[in-house]
Amino acid sequence: MTVFVSTPYSTDEGDFNELPTHVWPRNAKREEDGVVTIAGVPLPEIVAEYGSPVVVVDEDDFRSRCRDMAEAFRAPENVHYASKAFLTRHIAHWVDEEGLALDVASENELRIALAADFPPERITVHGNNKSDEFLRLCVDSRVGHVVIDSHQELAQLEAVAREAGVIQDVFIRVKPGVDAHTHEFIATSHEDQKFGISLATGDALAAAVAAIDSDSLQLTGLHCHVGSQVFDAEGFKLAAERVLGLYAEVWKTCGVALGYLDLGGGYGIAYMSGEQPLDVAAVARDLLASVQDVADELGIAAPTVVVEPGRAIAGPSAVTVYTAGVIKEVDTSFTTSRRYIAVDGGMSDNIRPALYGALYDARVVNRFVDGDNTDTRLVGSHCESGDILVENAKWPNDISSGDLIALAATGAYCYSMASNYNAFGRPAVVSVRGGQITPMVRRETVEDLLAREY
Repeated sequence: MTVFVSTPYSTDEGDFNELPTHVWPRNAKREEDGVVTIAGVPLPEIVAEYGSPVVVVDEDDFRSRCRDMAEAFRAPENVHYASKAFLTRHIAHWVDEEGLALDVASENELRIALAADFPPERITVHGNNKSDEFLRLCVDSRVGHVVIDSHQELAQLEAVAREAGVIQDVFIRVKPGVDAHTHEFIATSHEDQKFGISLATGDALAAAVAAIDSDSLQLTGLHCHVGSQVFDAEGFKLAAERVLGLYAEVWKTCGVALGYLDLGGGYGIAYMSGEQPLDVAAVARDLLASVQDVADELGIAAPTVVVEPGRAIAGPSAVTVYTAGVIKEVDTSFTTSRRYIAVDGGMSDNIRPALYGALYDARVVNRFVDGDNTDTRLVGSHCESGDILVENAKWPNDISSGDLIALAATGAYCYSMASNYNAFGRPAVVSVRGGQITPMVRRETVEDLLAREY
């Protein structure tokens, strides 16, 4: 599989007014007057009504990616949307209506899903530090699965379930020791990190046996996750092969055939024009065939493969629109300078560039621009020198204060990781479909911030 390396966007590589279709939402279009629309709605119209920054979600794009995943992995219920990427009640409704299951990774994510009337039997619960209160909510709500992350949690959940008189279905999260090629902070299957129970030391087998022996727990599968924004499909296959060895050990030790293999998410998407997303359909075909082959070699029944895409569904479906403010020329040497364009958001609504060095495709969306290319840096409005959204680019020099600049592929891990740094309110979120705007989350105000103070 070809892996494309990210490079900062330069207009030398193409027309700055052109929207890369594999990066922007599927229903994004630049009209004849230069205005960008999504699902027929002009982005300037949304800013005029809801202000900026504003997150705009293409509902049909989101839903279509749910269906793509369901087709690739043979059934909607085999796809668990990873709500940590982006969760609102509207999104929970979309996921439910498309027939997918839902992953949550915190008590409040579970409470949001329940508030949206998401069927609890289609919810899988993650987390490396679940409290007794959280586990009681899981058991009382009758969630489909709790993913056990440690021996301590296994004992906690067993006690909670016994007290409630419930037999709770569980997965064991296994560390398969696969080094996925991704950023260190989002690689999650090597040994020296906080998630899961070690396969190599035998701890995972011990946890599986303990769960099987419990009168209050029912072990139905194993879980692993190699990382996020992964472009190399071999990591998923290697993890599956290693974890299937544990299935064989469980069968040999306990005579129990586990029904599910949850391989997590992490499918890479294109953030820049020079990247290509992971071909999920091709990966699914290869992965499912590999699981069947390995199971046959081990002499066990192949479990149903479950996956947890979040970014791959939500990421490309949304853009964040900002308004350009102060523009200044900054000398970078005796002979060169860089143009700084400041927008009315930044690291409080998108921490990924500062945290991971993430790159984004950004375009002016209220008109055509056609100036000469110049070294440009897009920065936010926060009191932090690292508040940079696009670090190195060559953009037309006729971009002006008041222009609207949108970053594509901001549907995952932007709003969900937003903060109130510098007392900035989190942006409004709207969805668009068939030429109509639906408000999803209102803009946070200073009154909201003050309301929490005594």
